[in-house]
Amino acid sequence: MSFPLSFRRNLLGLAFLLPTLAVAQTPTSAPTPASPTNDPQWYLLDPQQDGVMGVSARRAYQELLKDRVPTLVTVAIIDAGIDTAHVDLKRLLWKNTKETSGNKRDDDQNGYVDDVHGWSFLGGPDGRNVDIDTYEDTRVLAKLQPRFQGKARTSVPAAQRADYDLYVKVKKSYDEKLKENTQRLADMQKAYDENAQGISMLKQALNVTQLDTATLHHPPTQDPNLLRVTAGLYENLREAGYPSLDAVLAEIKEAVTDTKNQLDYSLNLKFDPRTVVQDHPDDVKERRYGNADLYGPDPSHGTHVAGIIGADRTNTVGIMGLSNNVQLMAVRAVPNGDERDKDVANAIRYAVDNGASIINMSFGKYYSPQRPAVEEAIRYAGSKGVLLVHSAGNESKNLDQTMQYPAPVFQNGQRIPNMLTVGASSRANDAGLAADFSNFGRHAVDVFAPGNQIYSTLPGSQYGNKSGTSMAAPVVSGIAAVLKSYFPTLTATQLKSIIMASATPVHTQVQQPGTNKTVDFRELSEAGGVVNLYRAVELARQQVAQ
Repeated sequence: MSFPLSFRRNLLGLAFLLPTLAVAQTPTSAPTPASPTNDPQWYLLDPQQDGVMGVSARRAYQELLKDRVPTLVTVAIIDAGIDTAHVDLKRLLWKNTKETSGNKRDDDQNGYVDDVHGWSFLGGPDGRNVDIDTYEDTRVLAKLQPRFQGKARTSVPAAQRADYDLYVKVKKSYDEKLKENTQRLADMQKAYDENAQGISMLKQALNVTQLDTATLHHPPTQDPNLLRVTAGLYENLREAGYPSLDAVLAEIKEAVTDTKNQLDYSLNLKFDPRTVVQDHPDDVKERRYGNADLYGPDPSHGTHVAGIIGADRTNTVGIMGLSNNVQLMAVRAVPNGDERDKDVANAIRYAVDNGASIINMSFGKYYSPQRPAVEEAIRYAGSKGVLLVHSAGNESKNLDQTMQYPAPVFQNGQRIPNMLTVGASSRANDAGLAADFSNFGRHAVDVFAPGNQIYSTLPGSQYGNKSGTSMAAPVVSGIAAVLKSYFPTLTATQLKSIIMASATPVHTQVQQPGTNKTVDFRELSEAGGVVNLYRAVELARQQVAQ
């Protein structure tokens, strides 16, 4: 799991407002306009009533759903793990009623011992777990390079030339990642060091121990230069949704660690953590492996995803998830690095066999050597009426030109009828509506959903912001769960159709992610708009009434 690349640039853009205390001695530019709302869960709000590009969830509950009785819906979260003890999630966990917790027996004879709330395909029988894994580029290159390194294509037997061509392609992508990450690590470390120094100096100048929004809004100083700096920083923190400059610094530090891990492990041709699992990685028919540890080494990403979908709406703490009558099933299959096709296929099957109606898949990669196994599992999910919701990816790529996996089409070119691919949008209906990190595609991406600075649950009963299409996908999964809960007869294909049809096309001129080009937002996805629960409920009522 890693930060969106251009999200890292966003962090730097905010943090570089304070490289040194010298900034306080010169006038700053005009502060960024404040957000239309201070609500950290802006993505639940209504575009017309609240002035932000939310999904109208609160309005839908207040106006359309208040007199309806929901049924219970199970949503599986295939991810890096979940903090099952989180105060805002623990009541909502899916429970395997046929399994007795902690007795170290496979009570229901499904091949998974003590799978009370889900299963991990990244764990070993001795309790160890995979944390960081290699990229698929790295794995493919490590396999092919001994055969083809230093050889010309003409010297390779005709029967091996397809593999040779793959080697050349993956070597290029691997080298690009290696170069990019090496430079990024240097830039990130410099940014962290400079900003840490600047923040420390500003704390000393103000004689404070923290630089949160309250302190920056009413700083203990009358110095006009310091007042200009703190005012600008306050407005920018509000706009970006950060509680403090220390939180920004912590995310830069996390990005430094993340980038270093990519170099040391994910791009290391000799690194192979799979011995921890003790399975046979090339045997896609093997299904009984893993362990019941759903927390894993780092459940931050999955915990955040889970809260977006279904954080407890009945308690008085934290946040409210999109769905109010949901069970959250944890299926751990996504390491820091690239997920393996075999694990994804098995995770989908596990979720389907245990009653999930919706599966959230906030992950993706650009090579899929065991693609047929994944597609077989997707078809299996479709045969059982299960909707899959997949994040589009965070590399600012046009997926009409570059395939990301799991792909939105089968190998035969047929569109997958029970899968939605989701890009990430931002809160304001302006040139930045399409999050600058988000992948897009007029045909490959189905719809956009809020995914930039999304406030949700974090491990240890904490809360915070994350950005990425990984956050946009659970917004859609949450909407799908609401529709399925209140209109249980809807099929997976009907859910997909309603969600896409209710995303009214938006014709705002926006910056195409990854470029300086201005395009119509409508051209970035099939639906051409941002998902909207209010309109989706209206369409669902019409559908059920027919």
